Amino acid sequence: MLGTIVNAAAILVGGTLGLLLRKGIPERVSSGIMQGLGLVVIYIGVSGMLKGENVLIATISIVVGGVIGMILDLDGRFNRFVGNLEQKFAKSESGSSRIGEGFITATLLYCVGAMAVVGSLNSGLTGNHEVLFTKSILDGVSAIVFASTLGAGVLLSTIPLFLYQGAITLLAQFVAPVLSDAAVAEMTCVGSLLILAIGLNLLKVTKIKVMDFILSIFIPIGLVLFM
Repeated sequence: MLGTIVNAAAILVGGTLGLLLRKGIPERVSSGIMQGLGLVVIYIGVSGMLKGENVLIATISIVVGGVIGMILDLDGRFNRFVGNLEQKFAKSESGSSRIGEGFITATLLYCVGAMAVVGSLNSGLTGNHEVLFTKSILDGVSAIVFASTLGAGVLLSTIPLFLYQGAITLLAQFVAPVLSDAAVAEMTCVGSLLILAIGLNLLKVTKIKVMDFILSIFIPIGLVLFM
């Protein structure tokens, strides 16, 4: 678990620094940075999408995951949860609206991808934390930038990251056969599609309810085994 603990700590430290820097950034500059982040997030999404090798798996995953998410109203539940947090922290309307956006953006960026899965497997199977330590540096630096524009929601992303990577680490010997290279590649592809959607939302091109599709990321595991 050491690798995951260090990873979560790096995001907390980087995010805290970002929040401190945020206070000194003018609104005009902050808006410009947000547009730049939107472009970077789109680039990350497109890059990850190319790791997939089966369009059918991505299509089925998005459709099935989206249907389940909409039936369960995941986006609505998440927004109500965030709304309660905003009231507790007594944020202004303009500032508080970014909590959910920062949380889901950072969570996907930090949890989707081979480094999160492979690093956690290595940590659990061999005790080698090198991949997660490297990921910690990357995540910590990016947390500074994202927290400075998206706010405290970025820090909250450490919770799902800790649970996700921690579970893989603790159950490594059981999930390793299931999380094959092919499964990880397809999970990365589907997750990156959602990251692309976030980038488009940040640029205000679309208003995709990304949270409704969050379960799509895990559906490729079963499809790869089946196909």
